[in-house]
Amino acid sequence: MLPDPSMPRTVSRALPERMRAWPVACLALWASLALGGCTTPPPPAEPPPAVLPAPVPPPMPDTDKSDADAASAPATGSSEPEPGPSPARPAVSVPRQMLQYADRVRTLSPPEITAEIAQLSDAQSANGSPEKTLQLALALLQTRQPADTARSLGLVQKVLGDARPAAAALHPLSRLLENRLLQQRRLEDQLDRQGQQLKDGQRRIDQLNERLEAMRAIERSLNARPGAPGNGKTAPPPVPTDSPR
Repeated sequence: MLPDPSMPRTVSRALPERMRAWPVACLALWASLALGGCTTPPPPAEPPPAVLPAPVPPPMPDTDKSDADAASAPATGSSEPEPGPSPARPAVSVPRQMLQYADRVRTLSPPEITAEIAQLSDAQSANGSPEKTLQLALALLQTRQPADTARSLGLVQKVLGDARPAAAALHPLSRLLENRLLQQRRLEDQLDRQGQQLKDGQRRIDQLNERLEAMRAIERSLNARPGAPGNGKTAPPPVPTDSPR
């Protein structure tokens, strides 16, 4: 069977029609895309409004409880509360009292120191308390006399030898005072020795001056005799004596 000569013609006719329709479709697609890019995008959707919780009504005050609290609470008026008792001052220790006494007696004049020593001597002889004994030792230090220094040292050593509780509280201060008195006594002894050496030296100097003055007096007496050499006159020649034959 021979092929139908009409078929190739139909195909050849359909192909040009499709080829002509393809550019038209591309042009339409490009136009739609261009128009879509120029258009303004729609605004974003607004978020839904936040839902606020409903306000809770405040609780009703309990009038009965408020009245009870008001009755039990202390009444506060315009008057200020009464101040409490002031705290008691701590008692001053005995060593601190001794230091305060030493600072006070240091400023006394010589007549006042003498009167203070006499008063403390009577009090110390009456009761013999460690406090009065140490106060008397501190007062004796202000006279700057070797005899009073020795007496003060004896009183301090007496307090150190006392085993009573009142004296035991003063032992640290007494030991410090004893060391100072011993050092002061050594210095006083050294000054006494130096003073004695100075006196001995001065006495020897005076003795030498006396001897020198005596020798000068003898020399003057020799020069004052007639015919003595050095007085301007010559001595007469000796008289010859006949010797026995």
